[in-house]
Amino acid sequence: MLLAMLPLLCNLRPLLCAQSTSVSIPAQDSTEQRFARLTAAVAQAQARMDAYQAELTELRKQLAVLRDQMATGKSSSSEAAENATAVSGGAESAAATPPKLEEIQERQAIEESQIATHDVTKVESESKYPLKISGLVLFNAFVNTRQVDVSASPGYALPGPGSTGLSLRQTVLGLEARGPHLFGATSHADLRTDFFASGTVSNYAAGGVLRLRTAHAALDWRRTEAFVELDRSILEPNEPTSLVAIAQPELAWAGNLWSWNPQIGVAHEFALSDSSRIKARAAFIDSSDPLLPGSTSNGPAVTETERSRWPGTEARIAYQHRESSIGAEVGVGGYFSPHRTEDGYTFDAWAGTADVRLPLSRFFELTANAYRGQALAGLGAGGYVNYFHFYEGADEYVHALDDIGGWTQLKARAGQRAELNAGYGTDNPFAKEIQAAAPPPDGSYYLGLARNRSFYSNVILNPSAYLLFSLEYRRLWTNFSGGPTNFSDVIGIGAGYKF
Repeated sequence: MLLAMLPLLCNLRPLLCAQSTSVSIPAQDSTEQRFARLTAAVAQAQARMDAYQAELTELRKQLAVLRDQMATGKSSSSEAAENATAVSGGAESAAATPPKLEEIQERQAIEESQIATHDVTKVESESKYPLKISGLVLFNAFVNTRQVDVSASPGYALPGPGSTGLSLRQTVLGLEARGPHLFGATSHADLRTDFFASGTVSNYAAGGVLRLRTAHAALDWRRTEAFVELDRSILEPNEPTSLVAIAQPELAWAGNLWSWNPQIGVAHEFALSDSSRIKARAAFIDSSDPLLPGSTSNGPAVTETERSRWPGTEARIAYQHRESSIGAEVGVGGYFSPHRTEDGYTFDAWAGTADVRLPLSRFFELTANAYRGQALAGLGAGGYVNYFHFYEGADEYVHALDDIGGWTQLKARAGQRAELNAGYGTDNPFAKEIQAAAPPPDGSYYLGLARNRSFYSNVILNPSAYLLFSLEYRRLWTNFSGGPTNFSDVIGIGAGYKF
């Protein structure tokens, strides 16, 4: 076929050359002469094209004949091969059969194994949208030189002897899902649980050991987000870094507004430049009533916020430079929430906050948060106390407890596989107000923390994407009303496997 087309290709070249020559018309020729030459060139090209079309038609016919001949030859060859195979006898066929059967059986076993693995690892939701399981299997060993509130993840010190033990109850299990588009926004949701449910851990008691930690669901547009969540307040976007303090985050009740509360709100970003933006968030919040130290029950079924019949409100505005995970960010926030006690007394909880995350260099980062307010127990401050009773003669009054506190952390990164963290936090209810909570005639007294401070230092190693190891030292100083300072040294070891 190629040999047959070579003459055609050779004939096309003179045509192209003739056309290019024919259009090279001297500038001095008249218009009539140019038109005549162009007409002649077009007629000549048309004649040659007709001739080439005839040759192509003839070549197609020859190709069709060749195809028929090749098909006939293949059929004859196949018949001859079949006849030759039949004559070759059964011995040769028997020798070839066993290896083929073994190969088929091996492939079948591999395929069955792959199908079984797929069935085990596949997670399917009813909505058919992607669902991912993630988590952290965390083992921690601890030594407390004096008594603490929760031995495996302490928040404050108590009078009494220390403790030593091992735990896997800080293991975290999570689900993450991506859903459909709605109103031009993408939807997603996630939740986290652990195995640290207890009647003595803050206000997060539950039956058994499984405990809901956080949950989020949101609609995301390009710069706007509408969300519902169970999480720490939006006033406290930063969190101290630790691998051994998971059930109660590092600096809980010592300056870290960490309590997980239901919230619903909206967030929006205002771009100032390619690398700078203003972030604004606002939400309604249902702040909880935490358990007092030594309590073993959940308290009233209705919280003080719910009894007031008005949800709390919170808002934060921040300036951010560069990406959210590595850039500098400075923010301020506010919180207000009406409360009503079981006895019918009313008071207001409020707070003003400030926070900063400042990369000092490639290897160092400073983080700090501070707050000033009253009745902050629902956010994880105020020594577990929102208000106290005081008396003037026979008259009884309720006063919201004023509080001030905060924390700071310095992070040092040693490459991509190791980091060192050191931080300090304090929560300090007003001493004069605690002193005013004098024992009333019925003999009750102020049960909350008068002051709580904590220092920690840890090193976290990440030898691979899935393995984490940590060694941490922590010092707790805790004061109750009218007593000496209680302290405890806490040494923790953590080993985690991420999945």
